[in-house]
Amino acid sequence: MIHLLYTVIFAEMALILLLLFKTPLRKLIILTFDRIKRGRGPVVVKTIGITVFIVLLSSIYSLVKIQRRSEDGAVLNPTDQVLASKYLLEASLMGFVLFLSLMIDRLHHYIRELRLLRKTMETAKKQNRGFEDGKNTSGEEVKAIGEEIAALKAKIKTLESESESKGKELKGAQGETEALRKQADGFLMEYDRLLEDNQNLRNQLESVGHSPEGKKGM
Repeated sequence: MIHLLYTVIFAEMALILLLLFKTPLRKLIILTFDRIKRGRGPVVVKTIGITVFIVLLSSIYSLVKIQRRSEDGAVLNPTDQVLASKYLLEASLMGFVLFLSLMIDRLHHYIRELRLLRKTMETAKKQNRGFEDGKNTSGEEVKAIGEEIAALKAKIKTLESESESKGKELKGAQGETEALRKQADGFLMEYDRLLEDNQNLRNQLESVGHSPEGKKGM
């Protein structure tokens, strides 16, 4: 049993060294522990741990029993001394095995937490970079929109000034049209008056031409 305990201790120490240093095997070991902690794995590990702890208590009880015999004044024979040394060594090794097992479990837990924290930090950094890029892009878009608004305002002012000038030209054209219309009305009235005068002159000429002929007939 002592050889088995030494083998387990050396294996646990090797696992701890592999977990402490970043090596290609660490990822494989972490994945293996992740699978062990799923399903019935934790139950099996706890059962083994409880069994080792019970054997540890049994060794301690046997060691205490031998020591009580020596305290009662009895002389320990070589067999009891060997058994006491064996129980002490077994108890020490089993306690060391449990301690290393607990250390491996905590190391695995902290490495997983550290990996999750790094992933979270990387995601947060990417989101922050995306937010900054979007902020810069939105700032450029706002600047472009502001320039477009300024150009539109200038164009509106130009159109307003052109509209005012066109309005003035239209008013001037309306005044000229009204004056031409009044002038045309005057020309028409003058034309009508001339026609009337011409007709009167014709009537007078006709009346003058018919007067001598009437006198000759008499």
